[in-house]
Amino acid sequence: MVSDVHGNARDLARAGEGADALICLGDLVLFLDYADHSRGIFPDLFGVENADRLVALRTARRFEEARELGARLWAGVGAERASVIEKAVRRQYAEMFAAFPTPTYATYGNVDMPPLWPEYAGPGTTVLDGERVEIGGRVFGFVGGGLRTPMRTPYEISDEEYAAKIEAVGEVDVLCTHIPPEVPELVYDTVARRFERGSRALLDAIHRTRPRYALFGHVHQPLTRRMRIGATECVNVGHFAATGTPWALEW
Repeated sequence: MVSDVHGNARDLARAGEGADALICLGDLVLFLDYADHSRGIFPDLFGVENADRLVALRTARRFEEARELGARLWAGVGAERASVIEKAVRRQYAEMFAAFPTPTYATYGNVDMPPLWPEYAGPGTTVLDGERVEIGGRVFGFVGGGLRTPMRTPYEISDEEYAAKIEAVGEVDVLCTHIPPEVPELVYDTVARRFERGSRALLDAIHRTRPRYALFGHVHQPLTRRMRIGATECVNVGHFAATGTPWALEW
């Protein structure tokens, strides 16, 4: 089980060793590495110095200034912006999807671009969003993407749309999402020093349907990685880009 891969294809290629299946909870794309500002689409285009500035503004929650900086830089790219981004994402997706073992079950993260996934997901990779699948005799539900934030990442949707996907999944043994339930200990990032967006609809579903596990990622350095909510074991499966270590789910 991995999440927040963010360009770590080397470790991803080994993540499924010894497992019946690999589950990926999204964020394959690396736009900007907050630990190493030289890595990602942004510094490749605009340099490390501008990446340093952007990270400093976002960390200080000066989102409007960060957007203004980005707008000035992207203005230099002009009308080619969308194609430049897509080309860079395609390069990363080709590498990431080639590293997936068979079988892999995956859903989208908030920085992913879902329309591109069908071109790269091979026969051994099953992509699910608001859907269920049986793995090893257990029912797994998958809900991808994130909720809307000032960061305006590519796959953010409304609370209503997200809640509808949670409802469509229904009762499952293992509930797999990119973002965590809206619990302060699970959504607070201790390094970024901010609360990320979690889902109230997901939290309500955990209380109502009582899955055995609720598994997620998104928050890279959470205050709490694991806690119980009623009968459900809630686990942040980790920032795979940094650790290179998958989380193992065993029955």
